Amino acid sequence: MKSLTPLASLDAILSLDLPVPDIGSMDAARARQASLTKPPGSLGRLEDLAVFMAGWRGTARPRIDRAQALVFAGNHGICAQGVNPYPQAVTALMVRNFAAGGAAINQLCRVADAALSVVALDLDRPTADFTQAPAMTEADCLAALNRGLASVDPTADVLILGEMGIGNSTVSAALAHAICGGAPGDRIGRGTGSDAAGLARKADVVARGVALHAGLDPLRLLAALGGREQAAICGAVLAARAARIPVLLDGYICTAAVAPLHGANPALLDHCLIAHQSAEPGHARLCAAMARQPILSLGMALGEGTGAALALMVLRGALACHDGMATFAEAGIG
Repeated sequence: MKSLTPLASLDAILSLDLPVPDIGSMDAARARQASLTKPPGSLGRLEDLAVFMAGWRGTARPRIDRAQALVFAGNHGICAQGVNPYPQAVTALMVRNFAAGGAAINQLCRVADAALSVVALDLDRPTADFTQAPAMTEADCLAALNRGLASVDPTADVLILGEMGIGNSTVSAALAHAICGGAPGDRIGRGTGSDAAGLARKADVVARGVALHAGLDPLRLLAALGGREQAAICGAVLAARAARIPVLLDGYICTAAVAPLHGANPALLDHCLIAHQSAEPGHARLCAAMARQPILSLGMALGEGTGAALALMVLRGALACHDGMATFAEAGIG
């Protein structure tokens, strides 16, 4: 499996030599699906997931022997605008909770059999308030991106991504609005508990921030509006692509984090699946703008990678059926 070396610039992303799906393996997987003891198409999207995995893992009968889960945590200067009812100290407290095994993602990774790592990104040094200045310099953005890149296990068969960061639903709304357009109010949601006044404040903050940084290309928007965890998620996505590792993105925050990659070149996300549709109202619009259908829709909006861990169980089920079912010939049918 190929590993990426640290990127020297944001523009280097556009010249990466990245693998594409193995069409032969996908065709072989489709042929196997057609031979299994079931009516054609009766397992619905599970069949598509098996073929997707075959293409990226380069085998007609892919398996998940090692699943990696990465949760990136960061703090945001935009909180100075009063966009979140909780203090930024909660980010570090939740990182401590992850380490102690007390969060929802710990429980779901345990039952999904995923190896969980949490990467805290300079929590004592929040990004800048993006209504006043770029959230990150290009150097800071690149450093966080390379932290994400270096965190990926190149021997994993699948990667699930999550995040933690007080204020990052506002960051997500800004990235989604800047990359995909629409009205600021269509991109915001309650996050960790904003009331009506908080929602109005968020919409105003998003509008002002996006207007301040108008005209930047998508990768510079990542630096101008994003956070360190968003940049790290992008780095992890690129490292996974180089190693032919499929990615399960958690809900709104993770999807918005990779919107700059989509804006730069949608093909950069060909190996990614959106795990679930978040209850955050902006997520459905963002998925539609990126022409992607989430695997699950359970009314969740926790973050942490929880929806991705649940989707991993669906993916495991898809591959168990694909690999373990008998063919009509093996069962003596037909």
